[in-house]
Amino acid sequence: MTKIVEILSAEELRRTVNRLASQIVEKAGNLSDLVLVGIYTRGVPLAQLLAQQIELLEQCQVPVGALDITFYRDDLERVAMRTPAKTSIPIDLTGKTIVLVDDVIYSGRTIRAALNAVNDYGRPETITLAVLVDRGHRQLPIHPDFIGKELPTAREEAVKVYLEAVDGQDRVELIGHL
Repeated sequence: MTKIVEILSAEELRRTVNRLASQIVEKAGNLSDLVLVGIYTRGVPLAQLLAQQIELLEQCQVPVGALDITFYRDDLERVAMRTPAKTSIPIDLTGKTIVLVDDVIYSGRTIRAALNAVNDYGRPETITLAVLVDRGHRQLPIHPDFIGKELPTAREEAVKVYLEAVDGQDRVELIGHL
């Protein structure tokens, strides 16, 4: 039997995005060098939300890129076939402060692929990682710098992030088995 549990309501999600944006601003220092790079699929709208919040907080527009890591994955034979999305990086990343953004971190393999992909767009000064949910079970030594919520899960559970309104509400759900 599948059980769905809401772990962040729309209001909690709003506060979490606000907190993450504040932490990114604090650590970034010079916002003119900051670039948010969302990882397809749900990291892209999350990066856009963070950029909007940073603009509200600091009256400074931060460039947002969208990164498809399909061809950088080490598990293409195991994941479902999909049409790659179009990577869109608005500027040369050389010397920039990059924040990779994804919705959920699990094994760390998506982030490893994203790190490889970013290097095709320049040599950043620094790269940090922001995630909405850290569910544990890392297979690689990768740890996010900015975490919205730590959520220990069982391997058979899944975390689903809805960043487009579902029934008028953004939310994050844990989908698991009883």
